[in-house]
Amino acid sequence: MSEEEEYGLSPEKKTQAIEPPPVDYLPPRPREYNPGIALIGTGGISEFHLKNYQACGYRVVALSNRTPAKAEAMRDKFYPDATVHGDYREILERDDVEVVDVTPHPADRLPILFDCLQAGKHVLSQKPFVLDLAEGKKLVDLADEKGLKLAVNQNGRWAPHFSYLRNAISSGLMGEVTSIDFSLQWDQTWVKGIPSFEEMDHLILFDFAVHWFDIASCLMTGRNPEKVYASAVRHSGQVYQPPALASAVIDYPEAQVRMSFNAHCKLGEEDVTTVVGTKGTLRSRGPGLNDQPAIEVHFEEGSVIVPLKGSWFESGFQGTMGELLCAIEESREPNHSARDNLRSLELCFAALKSADSGQPVNFK
Repeated sequence: MSEEEEYGLSPEKKTQAIEPPPVDYLPPRPREYNPGIALIGTGGISEFHLKNYQACGYRVVALSNRTPAKAEAMRDKFYPDATVHGDYREILERDDVEVVDVTPHPADRLPILFDCLQAGKHVLSQKPFVLDLAEGKKLVDLADEKGLKLAVNQNGRWAPHFSYLRNAISSGLMGEVTSIDFSLQWDQTWVKGIPSFEEMDHLILFDFAVHWFDIASCLMTGRNPEKVYASAVRHSGQVYQPPALASAVIDYPEAQVRMSFNAHCKLGEEDVTTVVGTKGTLRSRGPGLNDQPAIEVHFEEGSVIVPLKGSWFESGFQGTMGELLCAIEESREPNHSARDNLRSLELCFAALKSADSGQPVNFK
């Protein structure tokens, strides 16, 4: 074959099977610490919190909602011995509650987070943590002042495929990461007619992709972004108001992260993540974020497909509470601390600014 005929073709490589590398990606569990937990806010997402806490044997002793009947329904389903409160402040007065899981939307959640910390409780905050980085910094400082743990429910960190990638990179298996690609096409038309979603300017880039900005920040730990460019596009055929198409490119020194989202794909849904490092390539592929059955591992010495245990909506919620409890038990900073999450939010907010302005945003 001539050079012209070979142009654009990759060199042939012999692929042989290798043993799966040792990567500990399963959700953490505390050794003995099992405190009283309270859940403030019992909307739809709370069911995933409660059933996974129940599966782990964690003790939820109180639930609160402004509409007590909603809290009672969740109590009866998962923790029949828990008490129900219409006013969350009653929970904060209880000595048997050491950890509080706070789930309302960001604007409603902010004063609750301050109250929980002032009352001396460790806190797991729903994501997105805050709408203003300055307010987030105040919460972080208050937690430090009180000697409390403040974590954010970025449950994607313990989705099996993301947790595998995160731990493989942090252990040095990949060498230096040079590129990360997230490509998602899925059907999010279920948000049609729901005001809290329909009224968002950036449903995809903010409410959804905050998980991807967070995991990108995790996978690139120790490296500071230089620039982000993002865009969001609405098309005439979509059934909900916010743009369904979005993308972002984040430049790092000698590396790049790329994200591509189509949240209006009704046929042939797919979610693919590819990480390329100087020592190898990892890839996860599945029909959706909750169905990523395996990781492809490609090293110089060969390749292997590693089956994964768990799913995002199980392992993710078990991981966020489990890691917070481990951090309290071990007197250390949790992996998903609010302080760490502010870096992810800074990246996300810069992407929103770029999408609104049409210009890249540079980091200092």
